[in-house]
Amino acid sequence: MLLALVALAALTTVRPPGAQDTSRMCLTRALAHGSLHADSCFDPNGDRAAFGGHLYSDKPPGVSVAALPVAEAVGLPRPASWSRTDLRLWAVRLSTGGVALLGCALLVGRIGEGLAPGWGGAALVAFAAGTTAASLAVDNFDEVPAAALAFAAFALAWRRRPGAAGLAAGLAVLVEYQAAIVALCLALYAGVGGARALGRFAAGLVPGVALLGLYDRLAFGSPFHVSYRYVSDRFERQQASGFFGIGAPSWHAIRLVLVGNRGLLVLAPVLVLATVGLLLMARTRLAEAVLCLVVTVAFLVVEFGYFDPYGGDSPGPRFFVPALPFLAVGLAPAFARLPVAATVLAAVSVVGSTAVLLTWPAAVNAAEVYRWSVWRELASLPTHGAHALFATWVEPSVLGIGNLGGAAVVAVAALAALALAVRDGFARR
Repeated sequence: MLLALVALAALTTVRPPGAQDTSRMCLTRALAHGSLHADSCFDPNGDRAAFGGHLYSDKPPGVSVAALPVAEAVGLPRPASWSRTDLRLWAVRLSTGGVALLGCALLVGRIGEGLAPGWGGAALVAFAAGTTAASLAVDNFDEVPAAALAFAAFALAWRRRPGAAGLAAGLAVLVEYQAAIVALCLALYAGVGGARALGRFAAGLVPGVALLGLYDRLAFGSPFHVSYRYVSDRFERQQASGFFGIGAPSWHAIRLVLVGNRGLLVLAPVLVLATVGLLLMARTRLAEAVLCLVVTVAFLVVEFGYFDPYGGDSPGPRFFVPALPFLAVGLAPAFARLPVAATVLAAVSVVGSTAVLLTWPAAVNAAEVYRWSVWRELASLPTHGAHALFATWVEPSVLGIGNLGGAAVVAVAALAALALAVRDGFARR
């Protein structure tokens, strides 16, 4: 029931096509025709890489490959033919990010239930409906699929299945380069179990890493030349600075990531208690808690150092999303120790994150993005109703009941999921 409600809340909104869709679906179309480049497909100002006189996606190929079966099944046309609410594109997004969100949420809930019986459901909903992950699930960003694979690798490593963990971690790197951070952390974690476990983990990494190397060799001339090296768009100069755009952390980026317009703590304050929960967990599961904290800090450092912490048009600090399920491991212990505080913060997070999910594409293109935060826009709804800026930004849904009707269903589903999950937790205290 919780997964069904989360799906209704997070996966029914239909957003307009963006640069992420074009970059990845152009590669998908090229693969369907036995090629890796698609010169006429890419937007001149979109996300792309240039090498050897041809244009390529500037993304790793994982999502493009995963999208291929559904893209072919629905007959997804080239980007120039997409409508603003193209349901074929929505179906492709659902098959990658949507499925990944539900799988990752299930893992968060199951692990949470094992740590704090009765509160796994609350952890599931707080993660899936109360963070930026929900806003990215039905878009062709790679962060949610990478998060699902990286977190699955962690769960498998925890169950002492290092070979399978390595396979999942390698596929995560095929989806998003930054997932290599998780792979490294998991290698150290597997190494605690001895050289044999580390060797099996390393062997598991080979298929994903080898596929990425093969793609880079065929597209860019060397298995060690990633697509970011050949970025050819409006961010070319910034991407070439530092380590593919990542430099020393700055106070400006720290502010944006944590408390900025779409900052983590502005939209999902429950993450503060998730950190507390990991510290509580360390008393009985030290190695796992430390790994989750290290992954969280590592991705925060990446965010703090990247030249554009929100990653262009996005609902928030999207490069942190692969670390979100690791941080969410602390949610169930936090709910068990501080149920009232956790419930209140989870409710605030679900409301804020759902509001952004419904409106962010229109809002980020407005002159004043949320005029400080989405909370100010929500505050204007009681007095301005359908004429409030927030209401005009709401995206359509597949439900066919109008933009505001669909938004109401999404909001009710998200809050109902949290209410059911929390009720179960309190009933078992």
